[in-house]
Amino acid sequence: MLHVSGITKRFPGVLSLDAVDFDVQPGEIHALVGENGAGKSTLVKVIAGAHAPDQGTIRFDGRAVAWANPHQARAAGIHVIYQDLVLFPELSVAENVFIGQEPRNRWGLIDTARMHRRAREVLAELGVEIDARARVKRLSVADQQMVEIAKALIGDTRLLILDEPTAVISGREADLLFARMRALRARGVAIVYISHRLDEIFAIADRVTVLKDGRLAGTLPIGSIDRARLIALMVGRPLTDIYPPKPAAIARQAPVLEADGLSAGERVRGVGFALYPGEVLGIAGLVGAGRSELAHALFGSVPVRKGRMRLAGEPYAPRSPAEAIARGVGLLTEDRKAEGLLLNLELAPNITAPRLDQITVRGLLDLSRELAIAGEEIAKYAIAAPSARARMVNLSGGNQQKALFSRWVRACHKVLILDEPTRGVDVGAKVEIYHIIRRLAASGVGVIMISSELLEILGLCDRILVMREGRISGELAANQASEEGIMALASLHPGAAVETAA
Repeated sequence: MLHVSGITKRFPGVLSLDAVDFDVQPGEIHALVGENGAGKSTLVKVIAGAHAPDQGTIRFDGRAVAWANPHQARAAGIHVIYQDLVLFPELSVAENVFIGQEPRNRWGLIDTARMHRRAREVLAELGVEIDARARVKRLSVADQQMVEIAKALIGDTRLLILDEPTAVISGREADLLFARMRALRARGVAIVYISHRLDEIFAIADRVTVLKDGRLAGTLPIGSIDRARLIALMVGRPLTDIYPPKPAAIARQAPVLEADGLSAGERVRGVGFALYPGEVLGIAGLVGAGRSELAHALFGSVPVRKGRMRLAGEPYAPRSPAEAIARGVGLLTEDRKAEGLLLNLELAPNITAPRLDQITVRGLLDLSRELAIAGEEIAKYAIAAPSARARMVNLSGGNQQKALFSRWVRACHKVLILDEPTRGVDVGAKVEIYHIIRRLAASGVGVIMISSELLEILGLCDRILVMREGRISGELAANQASEEGIMALASLHPGAAVETAA
């Protein structure tokens, strides 16, 4: 279906793709993997007509093509679902699904009834219940992702490219997506699948191509490669110790953070737990279980309706994130671009933002002090940036995430809450982040880690809480936990929670 040969693409000062060959067959799921900056996104944009290659050829369905724009590629049957969703928040779900392809009646007007009916049918095929008339801005990020996927099922898609589609969905939604991908494969659709989650690659792909520093590192049938070799191809070296060692036991001092009967937002109902200094406490659960809402309630960004909290033995009821930060609590949010980063500012202010008091002299910012602090953090966290003056938007996802870690480790000294801390970063950056988390816990900070990757929860955390429908459905010691045990607690009926957890 697609064959690209010798594709080279240069940007000012950067050789993004260097003579890359890549192909995908009809009825094949071909995984495309590599570290951040390996060239995956550039290759996808070349295939989709967003970038013109400097050298090389593209053949699609047996004929040579040179797309002038993405519209031509889309008209030929190439549909890309980008990691950053391309949706219109003020429009309805149906309007977003059919954008540019609206059904018309005999007078040439948009047939709204047929558009809504077909949108409901496509969403039902994906196994999700979303009101086709609802405005997209009112949907969760996971539901917005399903709307983006539904767009690909409208019309004659012959090559489907998915860039990190499970970054914001998990559990049932991810299983439904994989089932739909297999159905499309059976219909002869060619699929390119990009993901940093290697377990997904082995579960869904037929072949895998690895890019490294803009070059082709290898293309192999998925059955001929194991996880260790795939990682070695991606990072250029073996990674024998992905997860740092855990302490034999956490000394149970007085809890650094306690919650009792906590209800907040629309989803958190009667949650109670204790977090100890030096502990990495994992919180697992399906999308919609209330994990992120709990994180925001602890940080003061979602109002608490009921219940009590204590921080280092003192009453704790933050009315805003500023109060939480002042008390030594930080939150690294799951959506770093929308809620975490100051993308249009430089790296230095992104690091110092929560504690401007540390760089303020008589009401004015001491920019030289800000740059000195940023330089120290860049060295400490091995942030790959030309200088502290580099714009945040130009850094890779892994380096953006390390910058956020440097920000919060500086700002908080009691509790750090991490919501999907490795989402959208490559395996090499993940390993660095795991070691950062362990060093932070070793310094005595209590860490709460929310993650949809169960292997990550098991490999990094000392203790695991599982949430279902806004409540804690069970607690597991990490050395006695398993993926099956976590999923059982995440999906059981609320009435059986206590008995099963016991």
